[in-house]
Amino acid sequence: MGYHTDYDVIVVGAGHAGNEAAAAAANLGAKTLLVTMNMGVIGQMSCNPAMGGVAKGQIVREVDALGGYSGIVSDHSAIQFRMLNRSKGPAMWSPRTQNDRSVFANAWREMLENTKNLDFWQDSVVGVVVEGERCAGVKTLLGGEIKAKSVVLTNGTFLNGLLHIGEKQFGGGRAGERASVGITEQLVDLGFESGRMKTGTPPRVDGRTLDYSKMELQPGDINPSHFSFLKLRKDLSDQLPCHITYTNNDVHEVLKSGFDRSPMFNGRIRGLGPRYCPSIEDKIDRFADKNRHQLFVEPEGRNTVEIYVNGFSTSLPEDVQLKAMRLIPGFENAKMFRPGYAVEYDYFPPTQLGHSLETISIKSLYFAGQINGTTGYEEAACQGLVAGINAARSTWNKSPVVFNRSEAYIGVLIDDLVTKGTEEPYRMFTSRAEYRILLRQDNADERLTPFGHGIGLASEERLKNLEKKLGSVESVRKTLSSTSISPDTAEEMLLECGSTPLKQKIKAEQVLTRPHIKLSKMIESLPELSELGSENDDVIEQVEIRVKYEGYIEKEQAMADKMSKFEGLPIPDDLDYSKLASLSSEAKQKLGEKRPKTLGEASKISGVSQSDVSVLLIYLGR
Repeated sequence: MGYHTDYDVIVVGAGHAGNEAAAAAANLGAKTLLVTMNMGVIGQMSCNPAMGGVAKGQIVREVDALGGYSGIVSDHSAIQFRMLNRSKGPAMWSPRTQNDRSVFANAWREMLENTKNLDFWQDSVVGVVVEGERCAGVKTLLGGEIKAKSVVLTNGTFLNGLLHIGEKQFGGGRAGERASVGITEQLVDLGFESGRMKTGTPPRVDGRTLDYSKMELQPGDINPSHFSFLKLRKDLSDQLPCHITYTNNDVHEVLKSGFDRSPMFNGRIRGLGPRYCPSIEDKIDRFADKNRHQLFVEPEGRNTVEIYVNGFSTSLPEDVQLKAMRLIPGFENAKMFRPGYAVEYDYFPPTQLGHSLETISIKSLYFAGQINGTTGYEEAACQGLVAGINAARSTWNKSPVVFNRSEAYIGVLIDDLVTKGTEEPYRMFTSRAEYRILLRQDNADERLTPFGHGIGLASEERLKNLEKKLGSVESVRKTLSSTSISPDTAEEMLLECGSTPLKQKIKAEQVLTRPHIKLSKMIESLPELSELGSENDDVIEQVEIRVKYEGYIEKEQAMADKMSKFEGLPIPDDLDYSKLASLSSEAKQKLGEKRPKTLGEASKISGVSQSDVSVLLIYLGR
């Protein structure tokens, strides 16, 4: 290993967390090494070939706004784009792409190989080098020690990974790939607490053997948008459709026949699985009253017939999987490429970390991704970004970057992990964020790009794009607030939109505040606003959100400012929480046990909701 000199940062693992960590550290100027067991599977989509979704799409936008790569890679490999929850308010809108699995991985590798300051090494890391109370490098299977000023562990599902298919067990972190051994044992010896979790994946099938006429078509958006604010993807006119089908009672009965051979039910799997993405056998066991479950039939790419059956994750024997699957509408003649399986792996409860994702007991050692008990590409990617930033900054003795809960979903996720911990694979939901109106997907660049540029990660191009966008938004708003709309010109449009006609001239901005009125429709229909016809769609959308939801945005910002102001507010030591009738039962119990000294401490206790915190604020006279 003589040709590997000392590094500033070593990143272990080349999944979503590891790739973002390596890219961030290298782009900040740190001499970085990415170590992976297999250079052929960098950026692998181990489970479904998709990025984003509810709350997850917001995270990808945030990673992109800060200068990460996930948004660009997702756009480059997209075969379908959908903005979810359009029927709800903008706080719930969530972008999602269906991706070409092969193109996604290739794009990741290409981008990393074109990143300055980044080296690669194919090897298995079996331990870390600890000198005093600091991490000083890694030990590899080939017997070498590589020194570094900081190390980021992003081991995914590989730490003592164990694959389950029916009664069969195989060591491995992913089908066809070996497990990582040695790191857990060393860290436990060093005083870390570890646990076991599990996740699963569905069978992959031959798309040529499916009858799509028996399924519901799920096309992409008519006007597909982008994940990345850079909008590097030129075209997505040839989107591939997904399909929806459903299980039935016959499917469930066949699956139940294999329960006695299921590792989940016979005790072979000890790890806790994701509550919100359960296996199909878990779903029919837990929700016995439901006679069907939705399945999404998703293409793996443009140049393959392989299909991902989203919603059918299972570790049942392969013969049971196939028999049950052929009872699903459209799957009567299905051929299976590979069976579903469960993977059980080690993780480290994240309460052992600080908000920088540096471990508390060993300095310069960072954890990111599933090693922290999370599930999902997006959750892993944002942790990797933060860990990579802070690992690099620590080498120059710079203060760590920490996001608060009102700044980013990233801040919500990390705060949840390090203060509350998790006993099951953690997945992000919009409901976990107190300030959803502030943390929208459309304004991630406005929230985070100036900061990302300030620390040296987001490019000058990103900042200029943002400044141009904000300038256009301000200009359009000025036009709306100064332009009067006459009843005559607006009547036809208003009636068409189911809105009452005007009785007198009013400002365009007031017209826009009406329900069901779209700014794009106003520009199209009203001659007074024809000059806005050349404006970018993103600008129009941003203006509309600001006008329609201004009151809500201001109220939520005031709440965030108030919470920030009162975080240090002391709570009396003798406060009897049981007498606060408006507190939830769980909050009374948890607060009584933990006895927090300040309001900020109280808000970080698992089971204490934002409404509980508001009750405390009122009680404390604020």
